[in-house]
Amino acid sequence: MDLNSLYTTVRTGDHRPNVVSRTDFQRDFDRIIFSSAFRRLQNKTQVFPLPGSVFVHNRLTHSLEVASVGRSLGSLAGDYISATYPNDINELSKDFYKHQLHNVIASACLCHDIGNPAFGHSGEDAIASYFEKNESQLKSKFTEKEWADLLNFEGNANAIRVLTQQQQGKDKGGAQLTCTTLASIAKYPCESLAKKKGIINRKKFGFFQNEKQQFLDIAKSTGMLMESEDPVIFKRHPFVWLVEAADDICYNIIDMEDAHRLGIVNSNDCENLFVDLISSVNADEIKKVEAKLGIITNRNERISYLRAKVINSLINKTIALYKANFHKILGGSLDKGILDLFKSESSSLAEIERFSIEKIYNHKAVIEIENAGYNVMYELLDHFVPSIIKEKEDRKSYDKMALKLIPQQFIYEEATIYQKTLGVLDFVTGMTDNFATDLYRKIKGIDIGMTM
Repeated sequence: MDLNSLYTTVRTGDHRPNVVSRTDFQRDFDRIIFSSAFRRLQNKTQVFPLPGSVFVHNRLTHSLEVASVGRSLGSLAGDYISATYPNDINELSKDFYKHQLHNVIASACLCHDIGNPAFGHSGEDAIASYFEKNESQLKSKFTEKEWADLLNFEGNANAIRVLTQQQQGKDKGGAQLTCTTLASIAKYPCESLAKKKGIINRKKFGFFQNEKQQFLDIAKSTGMLMESEDPVIFKRHPFVWLVEAADDICYNIIDMEDAHRLGIVNSNDCENLFVDLISSVNADEIKKVEAKLGIITNRNERISYLRAKVINSLINKTIALYKANFHKILGGSLDKGILDLFKSESSSLAEIERFSIEKIYNHKAVIEIENAGYNVMYELLDHFVPSIIKEKEDRKSYDKMALKLIPQQFIYEEATIYQKTLGVLDFVTGMTDNFATDLYRKIKGIDIGMTM
């Protein structure tokens, strides 16, 4: 990949130049912050049920923290590239890597979860399961590639749609972000039929058929390497690795902090796991850490301090591994995520992950919200999809009543059945946990009455 071709200021939709005080990539960050899709993340589950008497992270606070870590990674990576490859980049690129890459990574981190439905991964599972369980009635209505999109519904692909789709009555190009930011969230830059476990850029898929041409434009404008034309497969963009690492750092560590605040994980276990990880990155740091812990007596404050030290250690380790593998990243041959590379040389992070699966992600409260969320999302789809795919003249009164609950910007009457179905998914996946639960209770007759 050519370092001078990895970024562009070209946007989706409206490409007219603007004279503003901010750079194009700062504008991306601001547009995401002020978007309704981002704002709704404040009431979408990260891991633990919302709300509670003890504050825990939701998708919005998680995304803000990932953006903070991503900004640090982008700054360090930009310094490295501008200092190491001065003869390979032009003056414009020197300025970009030195002063703008951190804005790109922060923006991409900010919106990396924007396509995720309510109730965490159980929401994604419910959508995919709905189409799987109703295959005999629905499959014949879609092409092979369209059906694969629905059967393997993926929040990463939905993020590209949320950020680029022109809804009814709204402006062209969706959020109108730069193609650089959009390329940086494409962890799985392939279409759904190319999905294949064990291959890092094909573990899941990155765009729906409806956004296929848009994604091809994004890939072309940011110098992404094409692996296959049919099915469409690209190598990961070099910036993706930094966004992925920022996300991995945050969820591995902050889920542990949340669990500690909730009393699911005891202080000694949490402290020992964090100290072991810090030591595995920089053993010389431990004396300073122990001295600080000798002063702090509040249990939550001790964990907060260690969390900060762990994140700093992982940022430094990520950049070291990014530098060491930069040629593979540029050539598209790296086959492991940055944090997975670290796990292969140190067991400390892998132990945190193992501990989290056992003690946190399988905790009763987490399992309960995942089961409830699965049922809510499944039933909402079952209420709307059968009605939207019928021809207008074939709809019964109950179909028409169901569709009246869907806002007009999600109704694509003059479109294919696939596009109509995606409109329903736009509506349902954009719901917050509370909105989805309230609507479910009303359409099921559990709550009856007028609410505003």
